[in-house]
Formats: sequence, C-alpha cells, structure tokens
Amino acid sequence: MRLGLALGYWGRGPSADHVPLAEEAERLGYATVWTAESWGSDAFTPLTWIAARTSRIGLGTAVAQMAARSPTATAMHALTLDHLSGGRVLLGLGLSGPQVVEGWYGRPFPASPLTATREYVDVVRQVLRREAPVELDGRFHTHPYRGPDATGLGRALKSITHPLRPELPVLLGAEGPKNVAQTVRIADGWLPLY
Repeated sequence: MRLGLALGYWGRGPSADHVPLAEEAERLGYATVWTAESWGSDAFTPLTWIAARTSRIGLGTAVAQMAARSPTATAMHALTLDHLSGGRVLLGLGLSGPQVVEGWYGRPFPASPLTATREYVDVVRQVLRREAPVELDGRFHTHPYRGPDATGLGRALKSITHPLRPELPVLLGAEGPKNVAQTVRIADGWLPLY
C-alpha cells in the first residue's frame, strides 16, 4: 500500500504545519504529498516550497484548475517544478464547476466539458513530450490561435525547455462512475473527489 498526504488548499493564509507535515510524511515513507487550489492559493507554489525541503516524496496537484491557466502555462508549471524537484511531479487537473470557472476566472464554462478536458490534456502532453511544435485546432483550445481577432503572427512553438520526464503522469479529478470511465481514456489515472 502507498500512502499520500493531502494538504488541500489554504484558507486565510499558509498553514505553518504544511512543510513539517510533508517532511514527516517523507521520513515515514509516504509516497506523495498533494496540494490543491481554490480562489485564493494556487497548487504549484506550495509544492515548490515543499520540494525545496524534501528529496524523495512525490509532489501532486489535486487539483490544479484548468480554467486558472492555459494548458501551455500549466505544462510550464509542471515542467519547471519537475526539473526543480528531480522528477517528482504528478499533475492532477480538474475542470471545476461553472460557479468557479465563470465566477472567479471570468471564463465561460465549456458547453462540452469532456471535449475541453481532452483538448487541454492533449496540449499539456504535447508541451511535455516536446516532439514537435504545439498544434491543435480544437473547439476550446487552438494552438496557434487563429480566431477572428488574431494578428496572424502567431506560429506553432515547441518548448525551449527539455522535459525531465516526457511521460510525466497526468491525472484528472473526477466524481461518479460515468466521469471516471471517461477520465481514464484521457489521462493516466483519476483523482477521486469527495
């Protein structure tokens, strides 16, 4: 059995016990430590702090909200933290709900959440694999952008940073049997919610 420590997200501010808890979990042989994000604290920064104070424990986002950043920005966060931690990142993503997506991030909630998720993960994987410039002509994500207000100067780009692990695990937050069944077709696994 593998154990993980779920630290969640912050309320009014950072918890003074998160780093000592992660250090103790590593000492005890826990496999992973997980942070989350809400409308306040992000998931990547606390993991960076924990990574600086640990050496073996896996570092997971559970979950990083897709509406919070473009898929390329998410891939850059994961790529950077994976390098800084020596290859310990597990990228957990979640779509969230319309209350958060529209209310906090000021973006429309996708009419087809599964399609939006599939496209998002596709772009993240393209960045991490660095096999070719990122290209996708999707319904929700288009790389390079070619919309009606595009300058026409955008071009497909490939990350300048080589991945430490091109197959960095991508997990999706899901609840309910229907969502879980769809999720496992898109990602490397799923994170049960609630």
